[in-house]
Amino acid sequence: MLGICRGRRKFLAASLTILFVPAITWIYLFAGSFEDGKPVSLSPLESQPHSPRYTASSLEVRVREVEEENRALRKQLSLAQARGPAHRRANHSKTYSMEEGTGDSESLRAGIVAGNSSECGQQPVVEKCETIHVAIVCAGYNASRDVVTLVKSVLFHRRNPLHFHLIADAIAKQILATLFQTWMVPAVRIDFYDADELKSEVSWIPNKHYSGIYGLMKLVLTKTLPSNLERVIVLDTDITFATDIAELWAVFHKFKGQQVLGLVENQSDWYLGNLWKNHRPWPALGRGYNTGVILLLLDKLRKMKWEQMWRLTAERELMSMLSTSLADQDIFNAVIKQNPFLVYQLPCFWNVQLSDHTRSEQCYRDVSDLKVIHWNSPKKLRVKNKHVEFFRNLYLTFLEYDGNLLRRELFGCPSEADVNSENLQKQLSELDEDDLCYEFRRERFTVHRTHLYFLHYEYEPAADNTDVTLVAQLSMDRLQMLEAICKHWEGPISLALYLSDAEAQQFLRYAQGSEVLMSRHNVGYHIVYKEGQFYPVNLLRNVAMKHISTPYMFLSDIDFLPMYGLYEYLRKSVIQLDLANTKKALIVPAFETLRYRLSFPKSKAELLSMLDMGTLFTFRYHVWTKGHAPTNFAKWRTATTPYRVEWEADFEPYVVVRKDCPEYDRRFVGFGWNKVAHIMELDAQEYEFTVLPNAYMIHMPHAPSFDITKFRSNKQYRICLKTLKEEFQQDMSRHYGFAALKYLTAENNS
Repeated sequence: MLGICRGRRKFLAASLTILFVPAITWIYLFAGSFEDGKPVSLSPLESQPHSPRYTASSLEVRVREVEEENRALRKQLSLAQARGPAHRRANHSKTYSMEEGTGDSESLRAGIVAGNSSECGQQPVVEKCETIHVAIVCAGYNASRDVVTLVKSVLFHRRNPLHFHLIADAIAKQILATLFQTWMVPAVRIDFYDADELKSEVSWIPNKHYSGIYGLMKLVLTKTLPSNLERVIVLDTDITFATDIAELWAVFHKFKGQQVLGLVENQSDWYLGNLWKNHRPWPALGRGYNTGVILLLLDKLRKMKWEQMWRLTAERELMSMLSTSLADQDIFNAVIKQNPFLVYQLPCFWNVQLSDHTRSEQCYRDVSDLKVIHWNSPKKLRVKNKHVEFFRNLYLTFLEYDGNLLRRELFGCPSEADVNSENLQKQLSELDEDDLCYEFRRERFTVHRTHLYFLHYEYEPAADNTDVTLVAQLSMDRLQMLEAICKHWEGPISLALYLSDAEAQQFLRYAQGSEVLMSRHNVGYHIVYKEGQFYPVNLLRNVAMKHISTPYMFLSDIDFLPMYGLYEYLRKSVIQLDLANTKKALIVPAFETLRYRLSFPKSKAELLSMLDMGTLFTFRYHVWTKGHAPTNFAKWRTATTPYRVEWEADFEPYVVVRKDCPEYDRRFVGFGWNKVAHIMELDAQEYEFTVLPNAYMIHMPHAPSFDITKFRSNKQYRICLKTLKEEFQQDMSRHYGFAALKYLTAENNS
């Protein structure tokens, strides 16, 4: 019945078209000529208000064109009827480009497309909750950033569950595993595959491409990905999606016969071999194919012994080519040259290649034509293209897009149970939303999206186990302190930056434009993305503390400049005071200046002189004396050896400790008690506080933070902070018992 239905409808459509199109065309043309003396155009381009009048000769030419179009239409319809319903079912999706997927039909190359409505009872190609599988090879710090932008563009448009298969080195895995774990996007699953284990599979292939050995790993996906995975979309990291990836997934249903690879034709002249004198590319079919976007039918490829096929081809070609120039793309094309039946040519809008001197402009006529943009030039955003500004803006939209907005549910598609998400929901449900301090309590459980090692990091701790990392946190308004700190501290640094997605890109541009920052590879920048109304100061400190590679850390703040030579002095103090085998917190005395331009003291003697002259002060002596009074600055002035001090209420010094010290308590956000609570816990765990006699740090002036302004102006803020302090002290008493009673007593006496 289905075949009869289709046949009758096609025959009726053909008959009506053949009979009425010529007649309607003539009536339309001549009727137009009598209206206000103006002819009516059949072309949408000619229907503009300022189109020129037809002359008799131009009208005659236009009539002949219409007759030619009618003859072509009759021929197309007769060919369609001759081929029968089986052929008509083969390609039923509308095209948006001058090029269409080949399948096995020459008519598609000519732009002949059957509409979706041509079949009775057509079923959707991609089910609503069908999982789409995507594979990406990713290695290193820069590629990890690129993957995030790619994933954002996919998530923005997607309506289906996604399963990302990431072939990653150890660096990318650490970064992306933390990112996706803290991103918590519903209906997204991530699996990692160790790229380093795959190196032996492709390391025998010499490769000149800038992607290095990782640029060859798409060749081994049939072996790497799970054996029960039948199909996968493979993407380069420099891809941006402008449509729902489900549309690309649907193209798998157009594969026929032995077609197992979906690829877009290469849009440059590379494989034509005419770019320069003696240019000798790898063999390819015509212009060749670009492997930035690949559809792989894994099950069929395995049955065809793909592994053996590409290896034999590569071995044969390398005898004369010596190395690959475009990594895996050269080998894919050499295989296709020998076996053209393997490939289904995708329409070129599925991989608009923005390298210099490409034919990419032929792939789109307007914005609606764009599907996938591929920044496949080493120049990336600086590539030459007539519409590059539009493409760049599209890319920057996703680059700076708030990733938190992509945590949306797919309605009607149940997500896999996630233990972390369920625990979070349970904890939040136990909070009282009518509590005036609800927002403070909620912040403790907020999961902030975190991107570790945003910039390249390379550091091996000293072999003598004395190395110390400076730990600090900051927001965008303290960015100017980074260069100064790097000049004062030559050792490793771990920084947590609280930024929005857009601010993270501003920071990246700032850092890349700084000779001081770019010359330092031992600074770990960890982006914690903004969410909520409070500055999560202790979460930031914990993130920076957690990702150090040295046995000791100096817990500082971004507004302080350490004395010159403090790094080496602390390493010697670690040995002298046997920090490895004792629970000590080494105190670095803190001072401050009210001057924005300061001649930094180069010695303790010079600092004491500036203290006497009133150029420097002990830190916060005029607003919060209790915070640093136990340091005993009077004793420090003449001290030549380390001395021990006792904990007192509200003590909050800056200390050097082992990396296994307790974390900061996350309930304290914004301003107030965030360091005090941490020092109290160190004391409860019987840390010994020791002041270093020849160490110092100086606080530089800055405008008041937004949080301290809220603390000073908002009574409820202060009430909630007092409540949180009391609850923390009660928790301390429960955890540490009788020894913690002194904290309650000290608080009452202060």
